[in-house]
Amino acid sequence: MRAEDFDYTLPPDRIAQQPMEPRDAARLMMVDRARDAITHHRFRDLPRLLAPGDVLVANDTRVVHARLRGRKSDTGGAVEALLLRPLADNLWLALVRGNVRSGTRLCFGTPEAELQAVVDHVHDDGSRALRFQRDPAPLLGQVGELPLPPYIRRPPADPERYQTVYARVSGSAAAPTAGLHFTPELVDRTLRAGVGIAFVTLHVGADTFRPLAPGPIDRHVIHSEWAEVPPATAEAVLGVRRSGGRVVAVGTTTVRALETAAARAAGNGPAPFSGWTDLYIRPGHPFRAVDALITNFHLPRTTLLVLVAALAGKELLDRAYNEAIAHGYRFYSFGDAMMVV
Repeated sequence: MRAEDFDYTLPPDRIAQQPMEPRDAARLMMVDRARDAITHHRFRDLPRLLAPGDVLVANDTRVVHARLRGRKSDTGGAVEALLLRPLADNLWLALVRGNVRSGTRLCFGTPEAELQAVVDHVHDDGSRALRFQRDPAPLLGQVGELPLPPYIRRPPADPERYQTVYARVSGSAAAPTAGLHFTPELVDRTLRAGVGIAFVTLHVGADTFRPLAPGPIDRHVIHSEWAEVPPATAEAVLGVRRSGGRVVAVGTTTVRALETAAARAAGNGPAPFSGWTDLYIRPGHPFRAVDALITNFHLPRTTLLVLVAALAGKELLDRAYNEAIAHGYRFYSFGDAMMVV
């Protein structure tokens, strides 16, 4: 398969600019592989679309206010930085907009809440290592902004709408958007329906939106992200699979975390895991931990779309996207959802 096989044309007005209110009012397309069928629901219908004994596994990462606006200390020229992850004490990997060379001094924030940094190194891919004069993490809530995707023109009135209701572990540069549809009440109804809920952590990197390299998809080099599958979640997944239930991953990030843990285990299921993953899931992948997937509608030519095709099958996925466009579904981060079973 080639990158162009994962292209499609989306009318611009289908890109959701604001989240649905309430969260679980979003639409939910159900893609049934066994029946080769597509049906239409609301996300609040999820408990009746699952079965007692299934388990949902969700990503509890929390988005960091990692976008910093500032200036060059010597010239006053505007700069913008997106912090991706810490490399060492006070040293962070970042994407920087502006002509900044090694040694350039940068200043972010205000005199009351100021962060100063120097460009320590410029990497071959254009990213920078920024060395701060102090740990930036405690000040990001004051100095930084939520790193919304570029296709969202204005932020939501409530920044928490770009966080899941179960977000717990700070570290992401983007939200695991499939989880944005859950409300506390929906979580409670799901549990009362006999469906278990477990969590992994995967800190989403900015490269999640990077398009596929032209040509065969196998040539694309995927980004690395930090993930953790705790022992309780690994046990829950193994127990459900032994009992005949389904493991339903909430989001492609959860799939990557669970399948990484399964690939590292000796048996047919995940073992506890903590570390970096660069697992690139594409058609032909042998799924060892995930039976079904809840996900949003993704940008064309992305590894996220390739991952969904690996589970759903390319032909059925193409039908689903064509039907979503024809039926007025909302796309991308604040858009509607699909469930592949």
